[in-house]
Amino acid sequence: MKTLLQLFWTFFKIGAFTFGSGYAMIPMIEKEVVDRRKWFEREEFYDQFALASSAPGPFALNTAVFVGYKLNGWWGSFAAVLGAIIPSFVIILLIAVCLTGFRSNAYVEAAFKGIRPAVIALIAVPFLNMLRKLPWYFMLLAVAVALVICYLGISPIWFILAGAAIGVAVPWFMKP
Repeated sequence: MKTLLQLFWTFFKIGAFTFGSGYAMIPMIEKEVVDRRKWFEREEFYDQFALASSAPGPFALNTAVFVGYKLNGWWGSFAAVLGAIIPSFVIILLIAVCLTGFRSNAYVEAAFKGIRPAVIALIAVPFLNMLRKLPWYFMLLAVAVALVICYLGISPIWFILAGAAIGVAVPWFMKP
């Protein structure tokens, strides 16, 4: 039972104190589940990060599902997801009810513009940390794929599927 409460509380704090997309939560999730609670090894967390990023649905919820399931099965997933969504739900509800009149306020608009660089940094930090640990040819491949996706408009799902297929096929063909 303690793990369920820990999962709920951990993801509740992450959901309550992270602004931006689910990717902005990555540094907090990493700090909590790898550094502080030691629920994942760093390499295992990066594998989970790749899986959560490639699975359909919001990244933060996918991560909560994977972490919760690893620690306590389906109930762990439920506790972690519930913890992650309650703060957002309450905050959005309060904003909808209380702040609709401030939508055109110049100060509110300026505050949101000021938050944008911080959100971009929160997304970039785990990406750069993961990139630093890759061999140079993986970095080059990642940049090439990003450019192809950006400039040619090819869906990222094709690269995810190709990467998974290559990741499975290479060791299979390399067997003695």
